[in-house]
Amino acid sequence: MGYWPHLLLLGLIFVLWIWDHYYPTVVNRLEENVLIGLMLLITIVSFGQVIARYMFNTGWSAALEFTTSCFSWLILFGMSYGIKHGTHLGVDLFLNKTPPALFRWVSMLGGAAGVLYGLLLLDATWLQIFGVETRSGAIDYWSKMYRINVGSEELRWPQFIQEWFGVKDRVQRWIVLLMLPISLALITFRSLQALLAIYKGQRRSVIASHEAEDLVAENKGVLASIKD
Repeated sequence: MGYWPHLLLLGLIFVLWIWDHYYPTVVNRLEENVLIGLMLLITIVSFGQVIARYMFNTGWSAALEFTTSCFSWLILFGMSYGIKHGTHLGVDLFLNKTPPALFRWVSMLGGAAGVLYGLLLLDATWLQIFGVETRSGAIDYWSKMYRINVGSEELRWPQFIQEWFGVKDRVQRWIVLLMLPISLALITFRSLQALLAIYKGQRRSVIASHEAEDLVAENKGVLASIKD
């Protein structure tokens, strides 16, 4: 299939990097709206399916596949969003016991692990440099789905879409799986950003901090005054 999926992903990441550099607020709002939109779709379809089934004895046959796909997109897209904002939970017992001089380097190791994780799942063919023969990865799997152009199990295009564009009735599976390579590219990109931010001292770690403990520490004086 060639390297055009890789080039498209690189182009997407480059555009996102430029956009994020000059308009960070717009990018944040866009990412949040995508997550909100996916949750809204899941809620509306699930609620509508309950009403249709128990009140009108009918329903949408593709509802389960649709909500499952939306939920998958929500998780995959949310992973990169969580890395960007440092909201992923993690075990930091060892990290907090690390001497201050080494803390940043250990945190950077976490960011590097995220980059490696994304690259391995995105496309593992680069392991051939080390003598590992493999063609696994999200890009390879998505490319196979694109080539064979197999349809989904239940999802169908509306009739007017079929007539206008001459497509088959079932939604192509490669469209449903499109978020898989995109999300892994975003995870790799956001992990690299986190790694560089930790190195520059702009960020403490990749995982979430103890917000509850920080909140209690900040309000100790307030609690003491109320008690008195």
